[in-house]
Amino acid sequence: MAQRGQKDLLARLADAGEEALSRLASSPGLERVTGVISNLKEQVDALASRVRGLESLEKRVAELERKVERLSKSSGSSSRKTATTRKTSSSRKTASRKKT
Repeated sequence: MAQRGQKDLLARLADAGEEALSRLASSPGLERVTGVISNLKEQVDALASRVRGLESLEKRVAELERKVERLSKSSGSSSRKTATTRKTSSSRKTASRKKT
């Protein structure tokens, strides 16, 4: 008798689940919900591909930053030379003004 009661209970639960699914499938908003979900999936896929592209850009930026740092270190001596040149040219201008 206990087994029969369990079967009846399980049968009733199965019937209720089937009924709920059939009502959900026949609801008018289901198509809209599935459309929104599929659109969301497409947008997530597009975003994921953009993020993968950003990773390669980040590597390129890091490489360029290292190159700039190396170049700025090596050109540090040449910038001192131009500063010295500027001082001499400005002193010449001052000397020429004093003569006139």
